[in-house]
Amino acid sequence: MSHRIASASWILLAWLVPASTGLGQGFLVDRHGPRPIPRSFEIREVTIDSVVRDQVAQVQVSQVFHNPGSTTIDAEFLFPLPEEGAVQGFVLLVDGKELPGRLMEKEEARRIYEEIVRTKRDPALLEYAGRGLFRTSVFPIPPGADRKVTMRYAQVCKRERDVVEFVYPLATQKFTAKPIRRLALDVRIESRDPIKSLYCPSHDAKIVRTGDHEAKVALELRDVVPTTDFRLLSTLAKGSIGVSVVSRRPSAGEDGYFLLLAAPEVKASEAKPLPKTVVFVLDRSGSMAGKKIEQARKALQFVLDNLRDDDLFNIVVYDDRVETFKPELQRYSSASREEAARFVSNIREGGSTNISAAVEAAMDQIKDESRPGYVLFLTDGLPTAGVTNELEIAEIAKRSNRMRARLFVFGVGHDVNARLLDRMSGSNSGTSEYVRPDEDIESHVAAFYSKLTRPALSRIGIAFTGTDVNRTYPRDIPDLFEGGQLVWVGRYSKSGKSTLKLTGKVGGETFELQVPVELADVGDGTRYDFVEKLWAIRRVGDIIDKVDLQGRNSELTEELVRLSKQYGILTPYTSFLADERVDLHASVDNYRVAGENLRRLAVVQGNDGVAQRGAKQGYLQMERADTASASSAGLAALPPTSAPAPARAGSQVMLGRGLAARPAAPSAPAQLYGSSGPAAAPIQDAESRDRLDSNVRRVGTKTFFRKCDRWVDSALKPEDEAKAQAVEQYSEEFFRIARGLSPESSQYLAFDEPVTVILEGRVYRFDKPKSGR
Repeated sequence: MSHRIASASWILLAWLVPASTGLGQGFLVDRHGPRPIPRSFEIREVTIDSVVRDQVAQVQVSQVFHNPGSTTIDAEFLFPLPEEGAVQGFVLLVDGKELPGRLMEKEEARRIYEEIVRTKRDPALLEYAGRGLFRTSVFPIPPGADRKVTMRYAQVCKRERDVVEFVYPLATQKFTAKPIRRLALDVRIESRDPIKSLYCPSHDAKIVRTGDHEAKVALELRDVVPTTDFRLLSTLAKGSIGVSVVSRRPSAGEDGYFLLLAAPEVKASEAKPLPKTVVFVLDRSGSMAGKKIEQARKALQFVLDNLRDDDLFNIVVYDDRVETFKPELQRYSSASREEAARFVSNIREGGSTNISAAVEAAMDQIKDESRPGYVLFLTDGLPTAGVTNELEIAEIAKRSNRMRARLFVFGVGHDVNARLLDRMSGSNSGTSEYVRPDEDIESHVAAFYSKLTRPALSRIGIAFTGTDVNRTYPRDIPDLFEGGQLVWVGRYSKSGKSTLKLTGKVGGETFELQVPVELADVGDGTRYDFVEKLWAIRRVGDIIDKVDLQGRNSELTEELVRLSKQYGILTPYTSFLADERVDLHASVDNYRVAGENLRRLAVVQGNDGVAQRGAKQGYLQMERADTASASSAGLAALPPTSAPAPARAGSQVMLGRGLAARPAAPSAPAQLYGSSGPAAAPIQDAESRDRLDSNVRRVGTKTFFRKCDRWVDSALKPEDEAKAQAVEQYSEEFFRIARGLSPESSQYLAFDEPVTVILEGRVYRFDKPKSGR
């Protein structure tokens, strides 16, 4: 289900309470009793349209319910109210006709929630206890028919400093018989204050900036059971660059976590961009013959077509020899572009691969430090001419980069030394991107370069007063471009008021901006708990990168295991934790197995070598706080292998706060990771990954692992489990405990299977009801 997300500075709630889960679009109830209709209907379509004007949101949500059965469903529609009760003008329509309804107070609503839980034996509604409820009158859904339910309302939203937030709970439609065929969300934001950053940590939404004061955000999903609430952060600030910080401190005994968003103002398309330097380096060795060289020429032509007046550029092509388009950088013009295009069309493949000479020649082209410089380096092979030692080539690239240009490397196919390419880009403030053999080179280069066309701020430096920051990612702060934004995460030592100082270069001029910020203290709530998750994902990538480039050590291995366990971030080296047979408390054994699995990084080429570096880059560059996506991306990157070892098949996966139904797969052999090191590689087919995910759930700020047919809080220690209070699910004691929990803790009761969990300082062991009860 969705991440548990508490209300934040500016929250728009569509169907649920802040930080809500599960039945996020409202739910149907049989008129003959308070039990939800058991998976007898389908939700065909969900459409959300929102307009936000200066803290007032007008929201309309439509759902199409379908009755696939042979009998009429007589249904009511229930909608748990937001905790703060800020909804206004509530209207519910069924097939265009307004349906009478009434608001129920908290106590009456609690009784209804508990009755549903008792009857259905499903605890998902307990997290709504203590909140109000809107309940409609009965309406029928005939056999084979659809009913369109539309809700309209207005809500006055909050604002905290310069950060506003839109949250729509796309929580799983748990009682739908099939995935939703189409889910569409559109948000239009209009603001009197200039909008700077727009950041969606939950989904890959399309963001269109039409000006400084308005924006459109769209998301469309098909055949989906939503697992994550939709979240959109907007920052408001005046000036050429806007900077905002959100933060969270989970406890007094550890550092807090911050997320910095920085974005330039939206300029008119005719505004003159700042000049830059671009050098494109193209491998023309014999292995590039055929389709690859054709695509590479098209990619280079795309770069040429998207240069701007006053840009400087050159082209370096290489095999065992190095050739340049011109001896020195050329100023871009229509004439120079046409001449360069003729040069590109005549590039022919042949010869071996002299990477060291090519990168040195490219760096020597860049003479001016006052303008941002970018080297785009493309290769499909191993170094076979000139210097061939991996460490020496990386050192040459770094030493020859006297003007501090950024090096972006594209590795094409599986014959590259992926670790070498990561060394080259990483030591020159760039990134690596890998193009699979079945992918188009041009599309990769074009998508990447499109982000670099109009630089706004380069050589960025960031400092905080009154606190120390550490483990910030990305380690090398990238340049800021028009239409883009900086997403920078890290940890801080001291809470309270601070001043953020941002410096950089705008063309040849020095830029400086100071912004007051408030770094969260303990108890400020969990509305930004995604910041901690995002930091953890990037830290995992940083650990793997360090092990890859510097070698294994016990401290990094132990931290990798700890982060994987704490946040449920499965990596190719720690996925064995999801095996039901693995004892989470067996730290020494788990560290040893992870250390042995990390030996796989010794493979630097081929499908496995390239895939591991691609997965690593995914962690390092992750901008979404979805640990499931990070795990899935990391595991999916690796090629399939096989080795026998049993693993339990799960039936559900929880992501965020609720349950996402998943068909149970029969038990089958699946190698997660054994203790014999690299030889015991995992099966990385879809079914095995599904089983892996089925044994790990991220709920709110907690991670749970399935062990011996029970979900176990990863924060538990052996002595905690020994003193756990045993409670039968759906007993009077169970409901008594539920009534005494805060909304933040109630979400951890939404397991319909046995679970052991720490709740507000006490340890509970919730067991299945006894037979016959």
